[in-house]
Amino acid sequence: MKNVNIVIIGGGPAGLAAAVGAYDKNEKDILILEREDKLGGILNQCIHNGFGLHTFNEELTGPEYANRFIEEVEKRKINYYLNTTVINISDDLVVKALKEGELLEIKAKAIILACGCRERPRGAINIAGARCAGIYSAGTAQKLVNIDGYMPGKEVVILGSGDIGLIMARRMTFEGAKVKAVIELMPYSSGLNRNIVQCLNDFNIPLYFSHTIVEIKGEDRVSSVVVAKVDEKLNPIMDEAFEIKCDTLLLSVGLIPENELAREANVAMSRVTRGALVDDSYMTSVPGIFECGNVLHVHDLVDFVSIEAKKAGEAAVNYINKAKSDDKEKIEIKTDGKVRYVVPELLTKNEDYNPISLKLRVGNVYKGVKLEVVVDGNVLISRPKRVLTPGEMQSIDLKENDVKALKMANEVLVRIA
Repeated sequence: MKNVNIVIIGGGPAGLAAAVGAYDKNEKDILILEREDKLGGILNQCIHNGFGLHTFNEELTGPEYANRFIEEVEKRKINYYLNTTVINISDDLVVKALKEGELLEIKAKAIILACGCRERPRGAINIAGARCAGIYSAGTAQKLVNIDGYMPGKEVVILGSGDIGLIMARRMTFEGAKVKAVIELMPYSSGLNRNIVQCLNDFNIPLYFSHTIVEIKGEDRVSSVVVAKVDEKLNPIMDEAFEIKCDTLLLSVGLIPENELAREANVAMSRVTRGALVDDSYMTSVPGIFECGNVLHVHDLVDFVSIEAKKAGEAAVNYINKAKSDDKEKIEIKTDGKVRYVVPELLTKNEDYNPISLKLRVGNVYKGVKLEVVVDGNVLISRPKRVLTPGEMQSIDLKENDVKALKMANEVLVRIA
C-alpha cells in the first residue's frame, strides 16, 4: 500500500493543471495516474491551432499547449505513472490500478477525477444499415490522420456539427478528401461559430440543419448515406430524403464524460451533464473526491479546463489541510429550463466568499435576452446577451459580495429573461 496525499486520475489538460494548482498551493505529495504512454491526453492529436489564447495569451496547437503544462509538471518534479489504468476507488479513498501488469493500491487523502470524455458511438444513435467499413467517430479519424498518418477515405460525409466534426471537415479537406456535407439534427450547431466559419464556410462545405442520416448504404464499405429533413419533433420526413454518395462517414454526435469510476464510488451525478454534482470547491458528494475538466462537463475551450482544474487542485489542498469545512449545509443553484445546467450546482454555506465563476449552457438559440442570477426572488446579476447558443459555454463571474449574497440565500436561480 502506497500513501499519497493527492491522487489525480488522468494526465490530460485537466489533470496536469490540477497538479500544478495543488503544487503551487504548497502540496508536494502528488501522483498523476495516466493510462496512455504519454501525458497530454487528447491534445496530442489536436494539431490545429487556437489553443492558449486565454491561458498563455498566444495561439498554440494542441501538442504545444499540452507541452507547456507537461514542462510545468516536470519543473515541479510532480510524480506521474504512465500506462496505468485505474480500476476502482474504495470508500476510504484507496485507488486500485494496473501498471504494466502490476496491481497497485494507493491510499489517498484526496482524489481528483480528471478522466476526460469519450465520443458517442454509432450504436447510441440507431442508424439503419450494414456494419460496413468506412464509419468512424470524428476523434478516431483525427487520430488516424494526425498521429498514424492514414487517410480514412476520399469522399466524406460528417454527421453532427460538434467542434471535432467541424475541425475534421477542414482537416480532411487539407489532406485532399472531398467533404460532401455536414449533417446536423438540430436547427443550430453544437460547435463554436468560429469553427463553422473557418472549417466549413471558408471551404464551401454545406451544412444541413434539421437533417439526419436515416440509412447507411454499402456492403464491404460505405457507398452512400440517405439524408432526410426532420420535423419539429425531430422525426425524419422521408418524402424529402435524398442520397449522398460517399466512402466515409464521420460521427460527431456528442461526448460522454468518463464517469464510470465516479459512479462506482457512489458519487452523485447530474442527469444533464453526466458529470458529478459538485460544489464551489469542485468537491463531489463523496468527501475527498473532486472532479474537473471534461469529465465534469464538456468544455468548448481547453483554456477553461485548465482554469477550472487549477482551482480544483487548490481546493483539494484546502480539504486536506481542513482549511474549509466539507460538512456545511449546501444550497442548490437552480435553472429555469432554458439554461440547461450550471456548474457548480451547489454552494457550501460557509464563510469562504472568494470569487467564483458559474459555467453554463443553454438549450436553444436565444437572441436579445438577459442572463440573470436571481437570489430569493431578486435579480442580483443581469447580463445582456445579443445571442446565446448551445455550442458556446457561458460564464458568469461572481465577485466576493455576489458570492456572499448567494451563500446567505434560501433560493438561487440562473435564468434567461
